[in-house]
Amino acid sequence: MDLIYVLDIIGTFAFAISGALVASKKDFDLFGVIIIAFVTAVGGGMTRDVLINAHPINWIGDLNYIWTILAAVVFTFLFKSKIAPLRKTFFLFDTIGIGVFTLLGVQKGLSYELHPFIAVVMGMVSSVIGGVIRDVLTNEVPLIFKKEIYASACLAGGGVYLLTYYLEFSNTIQFLATIFTVISIRLLAVRFHLQLPKIKDDLFGKIS
Repeated sequence: MDLIYVLDIIGTFAFAISGALVASKKDFDLFGVIIIAFVTAVGGGMTRDVLINAHPINWIGDLNYIWTILAAVVFTFLFKSKIAPLRKTFFLFDTIGIGVFTLLGVQKGLSYELHPFIAVVMGMVSSVIGGVIRDVLTNEVPLIFKKEIYASACLAGGGVYLLTYYLEFSNTIQFLATIFTVISIRLLAVRFHLQLPKIKDDLFGKIS
């Protein structure tokens, strides 16, 4: 079992917990909590695999994802009151998770001989679409559309992976550089409240 796979499972666990917490806050029943945890954890990878026609789809080919999600739901039910103080810890797991999912998404895109730019997009899809599906199903505006630099960090990480890949750096350097880029951008964005520009006014209307 390699390090990337272990981090992938950790990221899946953290994503599933975040989904379970959102569903619990919305007063969903057990089935609803499981569904939201599931789509949060594997929705991105599943969407990526459907888009590139990759079979078997991630969680179908490896049942460890299912067991990890169910374990996360049980963990949330047993220790919900204890999880809140660990918000920063799960933020770190989440950030590591999106870094790993970005890496895996780009790798898979390249293995299917997609254009490098599309491969980077697949890395972003792997990382963020699960959260988008979660927010839509729970009647929330997706977080990535309204604040924080999230998807952009994944795109930057994917770009770094491509650079190190085509420069033929070792797999270890490719992995570390990608993860470091995503984590650094996420941490800096949250620490300094960085956001992408928003369209607030009609520029030409103001000029006229």
